[in-house]
Amino acid sequence: MSDKQKTLKKPITLTGKGLHTGMQVELTFRPAPENHGCKFRRIDLDGTPTVNAAAENVADTSRGTTLEENGVRVATVEHVMAALYGLGIDNVIMEINKAEAPIIDGSSKFIIKAIKEAGIIEQKEEKRYFEIKEKISYIDEKKGVEIVAFPDDKLSVNVLIDYNSKVLGNQYATLNNLSEFENEIASCRTFVFFHELEFLLKNNLIKGGDLDNAIVILEKEVPQEELDRIADLFKKPRIRRKPEGVLNNLDLYFSNEPARHKLLDLMGDISLIGRPVKGKIVASRPGHYANNQFALQVKKMMQQEEGKMTVPVYNPEIPPVYNVGDIMGLLPHRPPFLLVDKILEITDSSIVGLKNVTMNEDFFTGHFPREPIMPGVLQIEAMAQVGGILALNSVPDPDNYSTYFLKIDKVKFKHKVVPGDTLLFHLESLAPIRRGIVHMFGQGFVGDKVVTEGELMARIVKNSNPADKKRTEKDKKQ
Repeated sequence: MSDKQKTLKKPITLTGKGLHTGMQVELTFRPAPENHGCKFRRIDLDGTPTVNAAAENVADTSRGTTLEENGVRVATVEHVMAALYGLGIDNVIMEINKAEAPIIDGSSKFIIKAIKEAGIIEQKEEKRYFEIKEKISYIDEKKGVEIVAFPDDKLSVNVLIDYNSKVLGNQYATLNNLSEFENEIASCRTFVFFHELEFLLKNNLIKGGDLDNAIVILEKEVPQEELDRIADLFKKPRIRRKPEGVLNNLDLYFSNEPARHKLLDLMGDISLIGRPVKGKIVASRPGHYANNQFALQVKKMMQQEEGKMTVPVYNPEIPPVYNVGDIMGLLPHRPPFLLVDKILEITDSSIVGLKNVTMNEDFFTGHFPREPIMPGVLQIEAMAQVGGILALNSVPDPDNYSTYFLKIDKVKFKHKVVPGDTLLFHLESLAPIRRGIVHMFGQGFVGDKVVTEGELMARIVKNSNPADKKRTEKDKKQ
């Protein structure tokens, strides 16, 4: 297997219906340069905005994987991403003229066929793997879900599903090597239980669903009259059930095709890590939400191990985004507990803040008289204040909100912080903000050294009395 990055030789276009929207979609795969990654481009929108195929951009996992970046969405991307991952494609731009990828036959089979028809070429840059070096796990005990990755020198995936059904009980699927994906996994189609169909249709979903792009499974005996009623509801030809409980007039490619399709979905979702993975992945009862949470954990470890977080650079000649007066307009903290002096950079997902550490700090009186060291707890508090500003940047009227930290995890202190140091904090969102919950990873730097790091989780809460948060005239003059 080549260790060079890969892209397409020429463009290729696929057409089909979106599974949930039912709209006709065109999806064109185009070659992309080295280190570009996989990105969608919405050519139907002004400015043709792009959406990175990244785990942190997953906005919905209810009936597929939906990506969203800067308010732009692309839904049901898992089969497309699984095909790219299975073929080892690293760099591609995918132009799409609707908000949902085409479902085609409910698998990755025809996507792979199209990509191979376009041709795959090697590029000059080396492929960048992420090697699992220690156990990584996501567990949901209530739902009986567990996804675990173990160190290995290649990718392998084991999937177990259990729907507590006579027709679809325990099934097991295995991918021993990525080279097996095309023949063993790619053709396996999505499936749905018969009792779910009417609910999904009435909730404005599966408008593009039919007997050609999904396996419909009956768990129990259903009168022919009910089968006919559902067929009429979907405006599809009437059909009779098969003895084994599969409604469609199709043959299963494999006796464990549903389990293999769940493995396909998992491949599509872990591709959003952004690097091909070397490791053994074992998944029990996986689903898109669990897959994404697992992918985020792997990506977080990848970022930490590979030092993805860039060292901030402070140039005092460049005006800050926020000075200390602006910061007091955003945060309720005041001296001596205001531990941020400037915000140097801020985007929707990252922020860089500065704290000048001087001997005048009150805490140096007792910590310690003969060897002044900034307490670790105050380093984390300063990082949290910078993170609070990032969180408040997501609401249109930050004066009316506050941030309350819920959890601080995996904190490490690597070097001392002493008087005279300029402490720079760089924080990045680990996931999109949902229901007011912000999850960040932050590092504190002195020069090019990481002095502290940790994960922070906070909730954005609207103030009960917004006027209390606003700066006083005295604050403004300061």
